[in-house]
Amino acid sequence: MAFIRKNKIWRLPDHEITPEAVFQNRREFLRLMGFSTTALAASFIVPRAWAKSGGEESARAEKTRVLPRLETNPAYPIRRPLTSERVAATYNNFYEFSPEKEGVWQAMGGFKTRPWQVRIGGLVNKPGVYDIDDLIRQMPMEERVYRLRCVEAWAMVVPWYGFPLRELMKTVAPKSGATYLKFTSFYQPGIAPGQKRYPRMPWPYTEGLSLDEAANELSLLAIGIYGHTLPGQHGGPVRLVVPWKYGYKSIKSVVAIEFTDTRPATFWNTALPDEYGYEANVDPDVPHPRWSQRREKMLGTGEIYATQKFNGYGDLTAYLYA
Repeated sequence: MAFIRKNKIWRLPDHEITPEAVFQNRREFLRLMGFSTTALAASFIVPRAWAKSGGEESARAEKTRVLPRLETNPAYPIRRPLTSERVAATYNNFYEFSPEKEGVWQAMGGFKTRPWQVRIGGLVNKPGVYDIDDLIRQMPMEERVYRLRCVEAWAMVVPWYGFPLRELMKTVAPKSGATYLKFTSFYQPGIAPGQKRYPRMPWPYTEGLSLDEAANELSLLAIGIYGHTLPGQHGGPVRLVVPWKYGYKSIKSVVAIEFTDTRPATFWNTALPDEYGYEANVDPDVPHPRWSQRREKMLGTGEIYATQKFNGYGDLTAYLYA
């Protein structure tokens, strides 16, 4: 069944995850994590350490490889230029490694993206454990350029390389009772400083989608970015990308996918349910309790744009919530 629809032109961007987290005293947690309320909208300048350490080559070393035969799907055009790879690689939300976005890429030294397996189970007819490189060989790979919007009101335009989640769903054949997918990231406090330093957070990171959301044509399992395999700071070796939702729904470094008949608990919604909703659809009319969502700031350029509902992908996703 074809998953590519007629070309559409959308006007605006998105991506990544959110800050704060899980202690009962929210402000104390932010203090302990090194945040300030003004820092959330702070500068988007690439750290000098990137240039001093060799930049992209240093960050890629033994972590990525060039992907062959990249073909960009023309069904998802973007009217904005791509975000610089250097900028995108050095400004990441990944609290398992660092609460400071500019520090994540420098904290990935002990994190290995190979070997890597993803366990798929629950209410499926064909459960199994899949090696990430086998999935790359078996699934219909393509490049998609998506707008990505963080709940913190910053945005990117990113070229992902991966395969539609619904293609994997066809392979494992969900049972009739399955209504949700639960995604789980890794838990290795020995190599992830944040997991060790903040044990009261609800590790491992989990996220969830309804079966219909997962089957939507936009839902992507990404294994590459900018023409090479995903480095650790981007959620390598495999991450979820759902561009009509705030970035924290796009869980990184997935190790398990479970099909279930109940809505799964998720990381940020469990930690701060009054600040981070389960559904997390981009919506300019629904403010975060501490800031507006009506505008977004492009990572790297600082350009300000009006936020679009569903991040501009409403013609493909609004039906899910009618």
